[in-house]
Amino acid sequence: MSISPNLMSDLYQQACEVELQAFKPGNVSVYADGHDMTVEDFRISAKVSAFALCNPDYTLGEKIYYAVKATREAVGCNTNLGILLLCAPLIKAMGIKTPDMSLQQALAQVLSHTTLNDADWVFKAISLASPGGLGNADQADVSEKPSINLIEAMRLASFRDRIALQFVTNYQDIFDFALPIYYNANKKWCKQDWSALVVFVSLLCRFPDSHVERKYGSQYNGMIALKMTQLSDELSKVDRPELTLPLLHSIDSEFKSQGLNPGTMADLTVATVFTVFLEDTIKHSSS
Repeated sequence: MSISPNLMSDLYQQACEVELQAFKPGNVSVYADGHDMTVEDFRISAKVSAFALCNPDYTLGEKIYYAVKATREAVGCNTNLGILLLCAPLIKAMGIKTPDMSLQQALAQVLSHTTLNDADWVFKAISLASPGGLGNADQADVSEKPSINLIEAMRLASFRDRIALQFVTNYQDIFDFALPIYYNANKKWCKQDWSALVVFVSLLCRFPDSHVERKYGSQYNGMIALKMTQLSDELSKVDRPELTLPLLHSIDSEFKSQGLNPGTMADLTVATVFTVFLEDTIKHSSS
């Protein structure tokens, strides 16, 4: 399905903005900065990365590398590597989607046809972004030249990284888990930012955050899941989600005081919102 690069760029930047409007404890949002990063860093990152990410002439790997490069040059830190890794295949999928094909079916085609060249570009992108707690790997280390294609490299990393896992499960966490949660919350409140928050909270209730685990191991997983379950219960009870703001401020302060930044689930939240926007575009173009 062909949509213009400008529209794709707008949808991507809107998804990034919705995630920033959501008060995700431990992360940067319009409610609170954190971890030496500001909301403006993330807004600039979304803007400068959009051109490369949405450039139809770039391969999957090139999209990711040049978007990371533009981000690094603009803000000097890693604000969006996970977002770019997740959104680039969705953009490629929109480019090959036919009317008889779902977005997820098109995505499966993109993911199953990654190349050694894609892996090379993505390894360079990851090295450039230098995400916290990356460390070294016995196989497919990003500091070395890849000998396998991107999907095979992601398969090797999937046991320790939830973003890599999406590549080998065809974004199962998003399509099977996060999307229904977003749609249900949006039906209840008609608020994109709060619907995005419910996605973030629900993901953290169910799955450990890879970014936190890379830095601290599993020591905080139980505490984070407990806090998110408490928050999820409160959100399910209220007609106005703003009533949970005192609890959100409390949990956010607690997480940040311990250096906890559940960035992987924030990245999955952006990708979920972006998928919602893409599916809405598909729906409107076919009606």
